[in-house]
Amino acid sequence: MWLAVVLGVVPLLIWLLCWWNDVWYGLVTATLLSSEGCTYLPPGYMGLPIVGEMFTFLWYFKFLRRPDDYINYKRSKFGDGIGMYKTHLFGRPSVIVFSPTATRFVFRAEESFVLEWPNVELVGKTSLVAVHGKAHARLRSFVTRSINQPEALRRIASIVQPSMMSALDSWAKRGTITSYKEIKKVTFENIGMFFASFKPGPTLDMLDEYFVGLVSGIRSYPMNIPGFAYYRGLQCRKKTVGIFKEQLEKRKNESSECENDLMDGLMKMKDEEGGRLSDTEILDNIVSILVAGYESTALATMWVVYYLAKFPNVLQKLRDENMSLKSSKNEQYVTSDEILKMKYSMKVVDETIRMANIAPIVFRTATKDVSYKGYTIPKGWNVMLWIRYLHTNTENFNDPLCFNPDRWDASMAPGTYQVFGGGSRICAGNMLARLQLAIFLYHLSTGYTWELVNPDAKVRYLSHPKPEDGAEITIKKL
Repeated sequence: MWLAVVLGVVPLLIWLLCWWNDVWYGLVTATLLSSEGCTYLPPGYMGLPIVGEMFTFLWYFKFLRRPDDYINYKRSKFGDGIGMYKTHLFGRPSVIVFSPTATRFVFRAEESFVLEWPNVELVGKTSLVAVHGKAHARLRSFVTRSINQPEALRRIASIVQPSMMSALDSWAKRGTITSYKEIKKVTFENIGMFFASFKPGPTLDMLDEYFVGLVSGIRSYPMNIPGFAYYRGLQCRKKTVGIFKEQLEKRKNESSECENDLMDGLMKMKDEEGGRLSDTEILDNIVSILVAGYESTALATMWVVYYLAKFPNVLQKLRDENMSLKSSKNEQYVTSDEILKMKYSMKVVDETIRMANIAPIVFRTATKDVSYKGYTIPKGWNVMLWIRYLHTNTENFNDPLCFNPDRWDASMAPGTYQVFGGGSRICAGNMLARLQLAIFLYHLSTGYTWELVNPDAKVRYLSHPKPEDGAEITIKKL
């Protein structure tokens, strides 16, 4: 009897709480927006009080492991509508944006929707990801010239290849490796080299350890109390900055020759008025680029190993193209100018990044009440651009879950490919990321053959998508 009562009362209570949460947000918003003439929120519902729809989100991403069905579920309930839905996720009232048109609207309205990095003090308050307006434009110019311009790419291409080739050779000697784990090692080694010319050793090992704590702090609730991830993140950031600051002071005091790395580039560059970056800006941006680029590059590289093992026809076409380049060269290294002209290789890179969806959601915050197609996005609400769904929706890509680089022979519809974000906030290192992936492909495809140990391994989607076994492979030389 008691069980029957519980089974009957609990669902009713949950429904009443969800109903009241919808009514509450509807009434409050209507009151606040009435002076603007538009009192309608986008379709959708707010879920439970405080918790919102987090259980639903986790159900699709963590338990069902069908993340794309999260939006399909909403479309089945509320229709396609205006390409966005209201919800409550990650502790805030929010609007989910999932259509190309609505996504472009948000990216272009940069004064109305700003980037607010979580726990921004961990990446640096003067870093590129944290500042806005003229300060952002100025910093972006410095950073882009340091890592994304042709001369910078040529320099970086020469830096990263020795460790890539050494790693591949060691993998083949071992025979079986967990590609994600091993790729992270070589990626961090390369980052140490082209960030501050750190060679493998104790300093780089310490940086790697501190970085793990730093990233954990960014993803945590901001409780600055010993024992909490945020507290540890602050301590790790302090130690990370200390290592880079020591190197910065050494270079300033010794007036050393150009190291041809990111730190040197940021130290020596001037803006149009002759101004230079402050020490704080240099250190904050090195840390923020480290946070933004390290794990994403490692994950993308892991996924290209995974997909090429799954699609041998793609690997063969890639290998043929790269073998053609290799046979025409006397050097073992490839230049950035050469690799960026490899058409099929670059299609493989773009298809990998589209399929991987390493950053499935891009966050913005509404700075004012914004009207869109008869509805209002209230000031202060979270705006979540559901980038993953752009890339996996059959309306945007034919057979989207098939790894098919040849799809890039045709132009994509506007707004359907947003792997690097959009507007002035588009990833400053997008060319650097593509270059590193293409160089790795060149050496991998021309020198090695490999297979997945667990080709049917399930994929985890939180906090980033990757196979449960980290893409374990057997690898040997050709």
